[in-house]
Amino acid sequence: MASSWLPSLRLPFNVHLPTSTTLRHIVYGIIIGFSLSLTSTSFASYYQQRKRERLARQFEARPIELRSDEVLRGVTGLIGNTPLVRINSLSDALGVEILGKAEFLNPGGSVKDRVALRMIEDAELQGLLYPHTGSRIFEGTVGSTGISIATIARARGYEATIIMPDDVAQEKVQALLALGAEVERVRPASIVDKKQFVNLARERAKNFADDPISDSASPLHHHLLRTSTTSVVVSTTATEALTEGHAVMSAQEEEELRTKPRGFFADQFENRSNYLAHFDGTGPEIWRQTNGRVNAFVSGAGTGGTIAGTGQYLKSVDDDVLVVLADPEGSGLYNKVKHGVMFDQKEAEGTKRRHQVDTVVEGIGINRLTHNMELALPIINDAFRITDAEAVSMSRYLVHNDGLFLGSSSACNLVAAIKLAKKMGWKEGQTIVTILCDSGSRHYSKFWNDDYLRSAEIPVDTGIIEDMLRYSPDRAP
Repeated sequence: MASSWLPSLRLPFNVHLPTSTTLRHIVYGIIIGFSLSLTSTSFASYYQQRKRERLARQFEARPIELRSDEVLRGVTGLIGNTPLVRINSLSDALGVEILGKAEFLNPGGSVKDRVALRMIEDAELQGLLYPHTGSRIFEGTVGSTGISIATIARARGYEATIIMPDDVAQEKVQALLALGAEVERVRPASIVDKKQFVNLARERAKNFADDPISDSASPLHHHLLRTSTTSVVVSTTATEALTEGHAVMSAQEEEELRTKPRGFFADQFENRSNYLAHFDGTGPEIWRQTNGRVNAFVSGAGTGGTIAGTGQYLKSVDDDVLVVLADPEGSGLYNKVKHGVMFDQKEAEGTKRRHQVDTVVEGIGINRLTHNMELALPIINDAFRITDAEAVSMSRYLVHNDGLFLGSSSACNLVAAIKLAKKMGWKEGQTIVTILCDSGSRHYSKFWNDDYLRSAEIPVDTGIIEDMLRYSPDRAP
């Protein structure tokens, strides 16, 4: 009875202490597992060390090597695949991703490198041009396309003649001369004038052949010389050209024809290769670089090739992508998109100071419909008029806030991007992509010349853009 208060040491009926044999097996298992773990870790470390030593011996004292796909074949290999750059100041202020395709990094310094290369390559494929034959490429341009043609012509074995208005920035002329191009400057004129720079380029190409085309010349000779001086790009072979009952030329005659110098009129305004350069190149690059996240594409238009080709591609993969035109003062394209009429108030009689586009912005804006622009009209969703003051203010704003030194057309594109974001009410991470066409280095004498701008009564400050980001960007057309 005295010991009944002590707690009972009995275990519950369903719990049993392991036997000594079981405990011994458990201890052995733990020891073996730990030993295996140490052994496998040692083996792994030893293997990794041996691998490092083997690789070190393999690459010891060997010269640096480049993979073959890192060596580009000449200057044309540098064209395209330009990066997208985020415009930090605008993106942060708007809450919208503003991305610029850095086309100024092309070897010729502008987006026109793509077009020049495609036009020349297509002409070669169609038998209209043969390199190192003394052939000459003619083009009428306000500068950038001419520089691109001159660059690629030299690389491919051609001469170049560039005809341009005499009021474009002097830097473009200097670049052309440095590239060995022949430059002819003429007074600005309407496209209906025979002395307009595009018409003169066409005429110079027609008259370039040493021997006039005679009735006795072969049908292929007639066809090639005729086709090479028009804007129509067709796929024609020697066999196709001689199917109308004519005798097939001898190999010697064909060789003589191929080696004969030719004048080729590139005609960026009407040449479909312009559109295709962007449909096959710029558009797919943008789609890949953004991982398919594009809400809008903004671009100016001179020939119309960039907005047509890039916009058409983006629409083909996502019809919800907005394609938006940035149009400078004096151009008729804004009214064509918004109202269906190619007319601008600046063109009223007695108000226009120059024949083509009354603006300090170069490279975009036009008062006629080109073939490439006709391809763009059905896909353009909206358009914005950009004033000279807005473009100048944007260029200075970007230098001060982003360190980006851009040309006039790039500034116009970015102003339009802001206007689009404000109009749509976007501020939650949508993506707007535009083209940074060229750098400011081609515009020192006009767009980046403060004295010139003041003489034209154009304000030089960043206040317009600061106000635009803060409030509504709307301006009277």
